[in-house]
Amino acid sequence: MQVSVEAGEGLERRMKIDLPFEQVSDEVEKRLQKYARSARLPGFRPGKVPMKVLRKRYGEQLHHEVLADMVQSSFMEALNQESLQPAGMPHIEPDFDLQEQRVGFTATFEVMPEFELGSVADKVVKRPVAEVADADLDAMIQRLREQRKAWNPVERAAEKGDQLTISFTGTVDGEAFEGGSSSGVTLELGSGRMIPGFEEGLVGAAPGESRVLDLTFPDPYQATHLAGKPVRFEVMVDAVAEPALPEVDAEFVKGFGVEDGDVERFMSDVRANMERELKDRIQARTKERVMDALLEANEIAVPEALVEQEIKAMGEQMRQAMGGAEMQLPSELFADAARRRVALGLILGKVVKDNDITADEGRVRKMVEEMASTYEQPQAVIDYYYGDRSRLSQVETSVLEEQVVELILEQVKVEDEPLSFDALTRSESASDQAAA
Repeated sequence: MQVSVEAGEGLERRMKIDLPFEQVSDEVEKRLQKYARSARLPGFRPGKVPMKVLRKRYGEQLHHEVLADMVQSSFMEALNQESLQPAGMPHIEPDFDLQEQRVGFTATFEVMPEFELGSVADKVVKRPVAEVADADLDAMIQRLREQRKAWNPVERAAEKGDQLTISFTGTVDGEAFEGGSSSGVTLELGSGRMIPGFEEGLVGAAPGESRVLDLTFPDPYQATHLAGKPVRFEVMVDAVAEPALPEVDAEFVKGFGVEDGDVERFMSDVRANMERELKDRIQARTKERVMDALLEANEIAVPEALVEQEIKAMGEQMRQAMGGAEMQLPSELFADAARRRVALGLILGKVVKDNDITADEGRVRKMVEEMASTYEQPQAVIDYYYGDRSRLSQVETSVLEEQVVELILEQVKVEDEPLSFDALTRSESASDQAAA
């Protein structure tokens, strides 16, 4: 077997493999001999077809079959011979000519990048420092009360925060448009559900009052044919209701699973959940900044094959999150994030290998137990993870990443960044939405 390798653009390689014609012919001959024992052709008894006839009739076909079978084995052998690590499946171009006794193929593929880790000693990582203050707990309780608020009808002018029941008709250039009219719609003033000016224009309106709102659709707008156009809404206010927040009492906390109605225990549980969330946010923000530092120190080429795989995986993940909807999502939507993930995967793998890091079993157990603690039957969740190696490996990967983060934090310059609970969780939530 003769092997030659040419470097293409970036990580692309073209490997030309010439197979010994005699080796292919010998294998063809073996298959012919085996087939001859039971071959049936018109004019010949079973198993008595002359080899010359079989060779003429099936020779070329068998050469193709043998070559196809030998491609995989010879490709793997050639990779080992040339010390190449492919990043994806190769594109195979056969080179087959019986007259010239030439059999071979060319495999085009990308290789995994080879690199040495860059130093992060000059990188600065800002690590958030925050705690759950009493004011944060009060604000959280207030949000929970808002979630359970009731609406009481009032006979007064509407104020921001009130809920209106309205009927409306919208026209553009004097003509009604699809989706521009409805009745019995409930709308909380200040919710931002409607186009700019709509909700503001209903402040001060009383039950039974009608108002005309001359507004303009935003540009851009989801309905592109309406973007930037002036619109008139004729609105009838059918009813006005004001919010009524529940008291934080036994009945209220029972609605959140505290069956005995113990308010103090409820407050303690809420604070514990907030502290757990804060810890996760701090770890996530710190990890993200460590990853940024690693990327800055290691500007590596990434195989496009792996990026494409990641794009497909992210697209499928989004489709599943949307209920398995059948839709074609543009690759550009995931391209940057996919490239970042692939690069980080290669860099993290190098860090793990160079530093001989293995997932700490104790930390794996602790992570599983922490996840299980939020369920009604923690032991069942623990058994679920430890009962399947593939599920446990996902936890081990997370632990490995934590260990890498700790290692890098020892090598970079760490600066504490004081933040409030609200600032940290609000900014993280915004980042999550943008990423989604």
